[in-house]
Amino acid sequence: MRGVIHALKYDRMVPVARELGSRLADAIAQLATDSPEQMLVVPVPLHRSRMAQRGFNQARTLVAEALRILRKSRPEWRLELSSSSLVRQRSTESQAGLTPRQRRLNLRGAFFVSNSEAVRGRHILLVDDIYTTGATARACSRTLIEAGAASVRVATLARAQRRVPLIIQDARKYVRLSIPDGDRNDVGPSKAITVHQQFHHSRSKSNERPSTVDNDS
Repeated sequence: MRGVIHALKYDRMVPVARELGSRLADAIAQLATDSPEQMLVVPVPLHRSRMAQRGFNQARTLVAEALRILRKSRPEWRLELSSSSLVRQRSTESQAGLTPRQRRLNLRGAFFVSNSEAVRGRHILLVDDIYTTGATARACSRTLIEAGAASVRVATLARAQRRVPLIIQDARKYVRLSIPDGDRNDVGPSKAITVHQQFHHSRSKSNERPSTVDNDS
């Protein structure tokens, strides 16, 4: 997925947007049970300098394909595409390689709503290609809510993962976990499972690489 998204964004292989748009439509459809039938669909915008460099906004291209599919599969939904309601007013540094805090600071004050009347009282579906730390989604959502939007839902094509070192400090081989039944307010009996883990503690070599585990960004 990473390779295909990069092919669209950086290599301008626009034809792959049809397949990716189909997958984005599947992601948006998961919101059907908890969404109003009428929503304003807003792609995360690019700054005009980035737009001129890339030639297109991949989020808008993807959502246009997704809406084409959803209009057939879910005709009861009235999804109105608005590419100009949200504007990126400041050119920001690329988010790649930044820490979560740096991403938040990088996006501070980056967005504004061009026409508050267009979003006031509306339910918004914000769409982007990748969700990494959520900094962009939060910044856009906050801007839309402050402009009077009734609610904001977010749909993305993919969610990024990063690999982080797994440091094991517990010497036990068996860890007992209690999982309550039902609601957290229930006071009834709970189920317990035993997780079998084999820990390796012999790290005498200083250059030995630690284990890694995928963790949501």
